[in-house]
Amino acid sequence: MRVVATDRHIAHAPSGFIARGNRVANPETPERAAIFRRAVEAGGHAVIEAGEHGLAPVAAIHAADYLEFLETGWAEWEQLPDHAPEILPNVHPGRNMSIHPTHIVGKAGHYQADTACPIGPGTWAGARASADVAVTAADLVAADGGPAYALCRPPGHHAYADQAGGFCFLNNSAIAAQRLRESGAKRVTVLDVDVHHGNGTQGIFYRRADVQTVSIHGDPHAYYPFFTGYTDEIGAGPGRGANLNLPLPRGTGDGGYLETLGGALAAVEAFRPDVLVVALGLDPSEKDPLAFLAVTTDGFRRIGERIGRTSYPTLIVQEGGYVSDILGDNLAAVLAGFEAGRG
Repeated sequence: MRVVATDRHIAHAPSGFIARGNRVANPETPERAAIFRRAVEAGGHAVIEAGEHGLAPVAAIHAADYLEFLETGWAEWEQLPDHAPEILPNVHPGRNMSIHPTHIVGKAGHYQADTACPIGPGTWAGARASADVAVTAADLVAADGGPAYALCRPPGHHAYADQAGGFCFLNNSAIAAQRLRESGAKRVTVLDVDVHHGNGTQGIFYRRADVQTVSIHGDPHAYYPFFTGYTDEIGAGPGRGANLNLPLPRGTGDGGYLETLGGALAAVEAFRPDVLVVALGLDPSEKDPLAFLAVTTDGFRRIGERIGRTSYPTLIVQEGGYVSDILGDNLAAVLAGFEAGRG
């Protein structure tokens, strides 16, 4: 498996976020990427340094005003006389508020969907580096049809075209899917196997017929992101029928997950994409700090094998999965399973 990575992501090193009203340590740390890097190197996978691709691939997905906020927001924030060490919004525009704010505190609430996407002085550079990994890997797949794994950090699938959320700033999977479209793929599927609904990816492609979005995730009635990820969200306009959500109850293990994956892949087969983008979350793990599901390491191997048995040129993009004593083992299992399935 070709692996694309970079150490430039370490510029983004968030310290905290707010969970159930408490400010706690942020689990989305540079250590995650270090664990992934050690796992792929131990597995003998070739590691390729990501190139720098500029703003064009990012701007193909994200709104210009949002990108300006990500690039310049910290400079505005640090001018506040009593600013915190990270941008965390303390007010969000509710359903009765519609003015586009000009003050940095208002802009934070407008562009950051929640308190799980703190912005520090290096966030823009780290997010750009993560997107560069996805684009470099997408170009490899487009060039020869062989598979690749994009070791992206920070993750991206909760980022909308104009809003950050859930540890995510730039939507790497969506950026990669668009890059593949521009490289000649007429139809692309994004299959999201993170424990959380890929709400940003769904939102970006919701009205498009050329990119199918399929997400397997914990039931949002009781789990982040709460407001999206339900079965009646099927796409709109030209994209109606090209979005599929498959929520799972708390505690679902290997058997239930693999059965649901079978249904997801049947939907993918019906769509007949030219390329498959797998938004890989390792947080369905039974030992993940944010645990909701209960997939074992062998379950991840079987997930990788089942996806590997498909015939599509495949790009695997790293999304969630947080530090535990089996995090690296789970990644190694997915990649080994994929290679076994691909034969």
